[in-house]
Amino acid sequence: MYQEKYKESELPYELWLCSFPDVGNRQLLQLAELCGGAKGVYYAGLDRWRQVLKEKQVESLKRFTESWKPEREYERLKERGIRLVTLADRGYPGRLREIPDAPYGLFVCGSLPGEQEPTVAVVGARECSQYGSFVADKLGEILGRSGITVVSGMARGVDGISQQAALNVGGRSCGVLGCGIDICYPKENRRLYDRLPGQGCLISSYPLGTPALAWNFPPRNRIVSGLSDAVVVVEAREKSGTLITVDMALEQGKEVYAVPGRITDRLSDGCNRLIRQGAVPLLNPEELIQELYGLRERQCAQGGQGKNLLSGTSAAKRKKDMTDINGDSNGSNGGRTKEHHGIETVEERKIRSGLPPELEAVYSALELTPRTVEEIRVKLPQNLREGCFNLNACLMRLCVENMAVQVSPGCFSGVFARDSTGIFPGKFD
Repeated sequence: MYQEKYKESELPYELWLCSFPDVGNRQLLQLAELCGGAKGVYYAGLDRWRQVLKEKQVESLKRFTESWKPEREYERLKERGIRLVTLADRGYPGRLREIPDAPYGLFVCGSLPGEQEPTVAVVGARECSQYGSFVADKLGEILGRSGITVVSGMARGVDGISQQAALNVGGRSCGVLGCGIDICYPKENRRLYDRLPGQGCLISSYPLGTPALAWNFPPRNRIVSGLSDAVVVVEAREKSGTLITVDMALEQGKEVYAVPGRITDRLSDGCNRLIRQGAVPLLNPEELIQELYGLRERQCAQGGQGKNLLSGTSAAKRKKDMTDINGDSNGSNGGRTKEHHGIETVEERKIRSGLPPELEAVYSALELTPRTVEEIRVKLPQNLREGCFNLNACLMRLCVENMAVQVSPGCFSGVFARDSTGIFPGKFD
């Protein structure tokens, strides 16, 4: 009981220390150790601060402290349902505690994943293709149903899609923000932001009110990978910011998987290069789930982290032979046909057969990868490529029927029918 009261009395001062923006994690930890805790730092005085901080930081912290009332600000924090977890707390995530320069404090809304709970980061392009959107959605759904927490940055595109899919099936997800936890960024993910505390958590290492600035996101990415047992890259350009998360995951010794894509798609360049370097190609979500549970059991038993897949002999041992994306090592194609990336269901054929000839021709010309109107036109039969055929009107009709999506002005992709289980047959069954 005494320890609980002592900790409660410390929290307002921990909040004060974590809310000062110009001190690094190592300095915060050094100050706390030097002064016997955050409350000791608050009352220590400038000379003790100078043992750790530079003179400019000392003067800045002095001015900050004069206008910042720990008890008042801590009450405001609790009223918002936000709590602060520091390195000194038993509840601080064990995975994160082990990474280099672990964040001294975390602002949390919701429940952090348990130490025995498998976690996986799903990351990728913000401007993802229909293919990337589909894979992110199915992956989030499968992970959510399997009891695996999806960790990501709540960003537009792959990140948010995978997290939303996990929540939709009753799963859990953690959203790591590159701004204050009281700020929803991006705004279009407001619904996801509101749902996460009830089915997982929101996390930020930044003080309340911190805006979403560009330089906040690389440190955010190391928390995403640090909280995860493995990182899955769904889509990424060759020089994508997503690869920053991969680099940090490798430094932390985490497993890295990449979803392969066509060599002609620039959004798959980053993933294909990762596979060439030794990342495990994600061909079957069930294999990923088995490996995640097995990895978590080994890590808990050994008290360590996973091996770096892209380093030397580890890559040689773990790298799998690439099989045909439409089949398995036994030559089976999972019941697929060659239509639309090798995926066409019985239900889709029924839908296609019920369309007027012109709409069926346009629908057949669509792909998961967005194409311009002119690129779609050249795939139409010759009689529709010429004359006064109104391709735009047909594309709009298909969009209304939820058979096509206008990804951006003048660019369309197909939304292909699903079988009775709600998913495509084959690898993502």
